[in-house]
Amino acid sequence: MAAASPPLLPTTVLPAASPPLLPTTGTGTADADANPAATRAFLGRLLDSVKRALSGARPWPELVDRSALSRPDSLSDATARLRKNLAYFRVNYAAVVALSLAAALLAHPFSLAALLALLAAWCFLYLLRPAGVPPLTAFGRTFSDREILGGLIVASAFVVFLTSVGSLIFSALALGAALVCAHGAFRVPEDLFLDEPDQVNGGASISLLSFITNATGGRV
Repeated sequence: MAAASPPLLPTTVLPAASPPLLPTTGTGTADADANPAATRAFLGRLLDSVKRALSGARPWPELVDRSALSRPDSLSDATARLRKNLAYFRVNYAAVVALSLAAALLAHPFSLAALLALLAAWCFLYLLRPAGVPPLTAFGRTFSDREILGGLIVASAFVVFLTSVGSLIFSALALGAALVCAHGAFRVPEDLFLDEPDQVNGGASISLLSFITNATGGRV
């Protein structure tokens, strides 16, 4: 007689335990999008402020009118002319100084690259850095905002005062200022009249500082 087979016991197969799902937040994506958004807002406000400032410029043919140039009678006459012309042609004079600086930088690519790198460091490490992002970590060390600001100030002082960049900038600004002073002293301002919109245009520098403060979240 054949031996009875042992009864089969019920078996169950347990599924492999899946790893617990961690809650995900949109903080990383929001932080990644905040910096480009702040950059776009900063550049947009910069362009708007530059356009508003340039809209107050006097006609350039009026600035370079050779018939209105004459030698001043004395130093006091030259000083009086310079003051009136500075008040009337201030936007044009600022453009002349800016063009002098831009031409000097374009003629020296190394200095231009150094200034652009310094400006990028200021923008992305401090000015346009969102307030809610984690502190900067580099070389196994975490840097606070105060340490970043101190490092940027030291780097700026090194680039401006201890390299040829500083002498180039000062030379270009001095050349532009000399051109402005020479034109202001020799331009006869009798036919120039300041009108009411000049008071509005006079606040261009204030609006420029205000938009920088708003774009950087009050950091400057």
